[in-house]
Amino acid sequence: MLSRNIRSRYTVMLLILLCFTVLPLTPPAFLSADPGTGLTAAPPVVPDNQETRRLLEQTLSSAEIEQEITRINAEQSALEQQAGLLEKKASAQKNAITDQQERAGAIIRSYYMGERDGLLAAVLSAKSISRLLALYDYYEIVIGRDQDILSQYEKEYKKLKATLAAAQRSSQELAELKTLLEEQKARVAILNENIESGIQSSGDPARMSALLEEFTKYWENIGIHEVKTYFKALSSAMKHLPQFVQSRDGLLTRKGMTYNLALKEEDLNGFLVSQNPLFQDFAFHFNNNEVTASGKSGGLSMTLTGHYTIQEEPVNGLMFHVDHVLFNGLELPDTTRKALEEEFDLGFYPEKIVSFLRATEVSSADGVLHVKLSLSF
Repeated sequence: MLSRNIRSRYTVMLLILLCFTVLPLTPPAFLSADPGTGLTAAPPVVPDNQETRRLLEQTLSSAEIEQEITRINAEQSALEQQAGLLEKKASAQKNAITDQQERAGAIIRSYYMGERDGLLAAVLSAKSISRLLALYDYYEIVIGRDQDILSQYEKEYKKLKATLAAAQRSSQELAELKTLLEEQKARVAILNENIESGIQSSGDPARMSALLEEFTKYWENIGIHEVKTYFKALSSAMKHLPQFVQSRDGLLTRKGMTYNLALKEEDLNGFLVSQNPLFQDFAFHFNNNEVTASGKSGGLSMTLTGHYTIQEEPVNGLMFHVDHVLFNGLELPDTTRKALEEEFDLGFYPEKIVSFLRATEVSSADGVLHVKLSLSF
């Protein structure tokens, strides 16, 4: 019995030693962006080769356009459902007002043909006050009923027109979406053709294919989120820029009925750092009617290029348009730029400085953003 216990202890000790020998004491030294992807947090090394960079940009564009196609398909399905509901609603409204339309038409005809004149003549020809009052009450009831029918018909007709207009807009949007969808499908097909051709003509197709796949995964799991993090931080900071301009002496000057805002890039960069430490390694530059912003964090780098224009509706302001975005030196596709511009508002609204100010001109040069503002009452 004792020898059996001793053998059991030896067996347990051997198993423990075996576990320490075979299994690592620390986990693998990489951060997985998504469980199961095996994707490291460090970005793939982009070779300094023109053809490879071109293939990477095309692969990035293809992946982003595929996302755009998915979004368009979802929007198209929603619009098709909306258009169908609007058509059904319009049809039901048409049926509902058919009777009202006939009654309203009969009333209008009666007025046009003078049929209500006889009723008024009867009131005016009454021989006594009591008869006059009785006929007048009856006349008011008839006329009031006519007005109610006409008013109800007008209200229902306006509702029908609004529904038909909404259905028409949905149909037009649907047609535009279908055209856009076909264009994007054609674009992605051409891109995929070029990518496949580039892979096959490279010195090592298997290695090139693996690089493109790794970069695509990195972009979808980490890259796009990093880019959006900067855009979100910028959008949040820009909401507080009017208060900064108002509190900073010398930025806003007045000459008669005109104000001039001269925002230096060092002032803007200092403001951004005060809003978010993320901008410590990120800086804006104002060139000849062009705005650039660039930053680097670890193995990630981003360069944003754009310009400002004056917007009048729905509210006056300086709207920022994204012309180029470079992620780790690679140009992001137009679909991504458009999506970022729509999702994040980087605009500047003068009315938040003073309610009666509106922007009329904007330009940038030699490190300064110039905005001309006028009074608007």
